[in-house]
Amino acid sequence: MMSISLIWGIVVAICCCLWLILGMRRRKMGEPPLENGLIPYLGCALQFGANPLEFLRANQRKHGPVFTCKLMGNYVHFITNPLSYQKVLCHGKYFDWKKFHFTTSAKAFGHKSIDPSDGNTTDNINKAFIRTLQGDALNSLTEAMMENLQLIMRTPAAPESKMPPWVTEGMYAFCYRVMFEAGYLTLFGRDLMGQDAQKALILKKLDNFKEFDKIFPALVAGLPIHVFKTAHHAREKLAEGLRHENLGKRDHMSELVRFLNDMLSTLDDMEKAKTQLAVLWASQANTIPATFWSLFQMMRSPEAMKAATEEVNKTLESAGQKISLEDQPICLNQMQLNDMPVLDSIIKESLRLSSASLNIRTAKEDFTLHLQDGSYNIRKDDIIALYPQLMHLDPEIYPDPLTFKYDRYLDENGKTKTTFYSNGLKLKYYYMPFGSGATICPGRLFAVQEIKQFLILMLSYFELEFVDSNVKCPPLDQSRAGLGVLPPLNDVEFKYKFKHL
Repeated sequence: MMSISLIWGIVVAICCCLWLILGMRRRKMGEPPLENGLIPYLGCALQFGANPLEFLRANQRKHGPVFTCKLMGNYVHFITNPLSYQKVLCHGKYFDWKKFHFTTSAKAFGHKSIDPSDGNTTDNINKAFIRTLQGDALNSLTEAMMENLQLIMRTPAAPESKMPPWVTEGMYAFCYRVMFEAGYLTLFGRDLMGQDAQKALILKKLDNFKEFDKIFPALVAGLPIHVFKTAHHAREKLAEGLRHENLGKRDHMSELVRFLNDMLSTLDDMEKAKTQLAVLWASQANTIPATFWSLFQMMRSPEAMKAATEEVNKTLESAGQKISLEDQPICLNQMQLNDMPVLDSIIKESLRLSSASLNIRTAKEDFTLHLQDGSYNIRKDDIIALYPQLMHLDPEIYPDPLTFKYDRYLDENGKTKTTFYSNGLKLKYYYMPFGSGATICPGRLFAVQEIKQFLILMLSYFELEFVDSNVKCPPLDQSRAGLGVLPPLNDVEFKYKFKHL
């Protein structure tokens, strides 16, 4: 008599065989080369997750510039030739870019669908983000961020008489702490209870944010948050702090937060709070590691430090700004911040080396995708994906691509360089850490200004050194590939002290 385990083994084997015979997708005439993988539902997900860049490069060598992979039940068409990116974006009428993003947001943050077709909001939600994160709204956000950064940086953690000559800290931990607090205050306003109590409260929020963010890739992959009890508790605590009644106790809230609260009128208070949590995550999760890499790469390059310091000093002098811990905080307007090509190039180069975003669009219907390399038939509900890291690390576009070159995005006149080539042809899209087309991050301008302000203040107020003068560049944390800027796998110790101003 067969044991129960043997019977189950046979059943599983039969199911796998049936899936291989009946369930695997077959490539049709005119479709891209297809990789189904051998694991039902997962397809190639494990290989992709282990190292997306190498997985895509291997399939590029095997199949050419366009190929299809099954990932977590979805069929994803990867477009790897940057000369085809513009042509992909020209097919916008066939794509639904909202479906994937709205579904993922609801799954990760626990709110109801904010897809306009579900009736909880209007179709103008993306326009609302643009209106409250760009233009005049960007001016007030930038001004508030500069003020909040200096509120944190210029306030010593201990009385001056008890301060050590140098403070030693993990650089990533430092960037995380400073940028989270300043960003939170800028978006959600200041608590009326006083600065010390406010700082303690934000440190608790920071701990909860880290706990939730740690499992975010698993949520995007489809795992339910209830599997992660600590992270689930952290998410609920963060959302609780963003309820309307709690936000009402704060002063100087951003227009974005106020507008979003009014816009989602059909949602209850907790549902609204969870959409505000999505805003908090979007404002922090990529900006924090981008800030780390910009500071790390700049400090590690003596040429970059020299050029950046000279540009900052020149900008402050032209603006009539005096660097002092006693006098008024530094204040630079939007035009002055925009006219800093060296810092722009340092930030761009840092993001080129560390970003690994996945640009996704879903096919609304069967159609033919016409590209630089040919035409391909696409099925309804399939996903079109661009993975710009392939382009960012392409030696033809960026010679010596793994080396940080602070002036890579500067031309011979020291102005912003915008001309890059692939296969002898000028590229329209050569730098894409923030996405592209309709899916481009609406907060990208604010994110760059935040990082730039941080670097200006670090160079103005502090002397900076690595603890290890021969520090090596930490590896990227590949577990977050596809989500944006990859954090370092390990922290780097640095030390800082106030300059004698």
